[in-house]
Amino acid sequence: MASAPPGTPTATSFSGNPTVGALFRNGTSSRHSCTASVVASPGHNLLITAAHCLDGDPNGWLFAPGYDRGKTPYGVWTVMSAYLPSQWLDGQDPHYDYAFLRIRRQWHHGNLLGIQDITGANSLGLAPGSKWKITDVAYNNGINDDPIECTTTVYYANGYPAFNCHGFVGGSSGSPWLNHGYVDGLIGGWHQGGCFEYTSYSAPFTSDIDDLWWRATQSGPGDVAPAPGGDGC
Repeated sequence: MASAPPGTPTATSFSGNPTVGALFRNGTSSRHSCTASVVASPGHNLLITAAHCLDGDPNGWLFAPGYDRGKTPYGVWTVMSAYLPSQWLDGQDPHYDYAFLRIRRQWHHGNLLGIQDITGANSLGLAPGSKWKITDVAYNNGINDDPIECTTTVYYANGYPAFNCHGFVGGSSGSPWLNHGYVDGLIGGWHQGGCFEYTSYSAPFTSDIDDLWWRATQSGPGDVAPAPGGDGC
């Protein structure tokens, strides 16, 4: 195993971000898997995550924003459908390793609200530039645990945005790269996010992600995700 570059930071635990949470396939009493985050939309009801986190129809999966040591301060929300790029559906192209999830609205004090009304949201951005600073907020696989975060510098490897920071392992896929209220990437892409815990990648967000976001906002029929292949590590 290669050594991390000198000066590589380490992610730290913190109390959480209301727009970022853990995805649960089998209820909140089970282990959570990937990370997702709320992305701004007209319907106030969309998340973004990595496409390789999905397998089949995620209808009924649960999302707990701001999850912290088993607590769900912003409630638990139900996934209704997923929207994936055709390039991922047809061939699992790692340049398109992202997906949007539509979330069921909930009644709060007599009003039917979207998740964005409760948690706020990050605006959808495009791929960050080299040497930009981003903060990744993630949940590694587990239960009754806490979120981690790391602020670090972006660089490019084989055309993919990348960053170095210790501590991002299974479950961190889909976690957003946050930059002044925008999500400019997420852990995924090359090697489904990376082969070593100190290096993480993202699919490069281009105008294609805007087209997928628009399709997701129309609340049409969702996609059935293919089983993700190997990560190539």
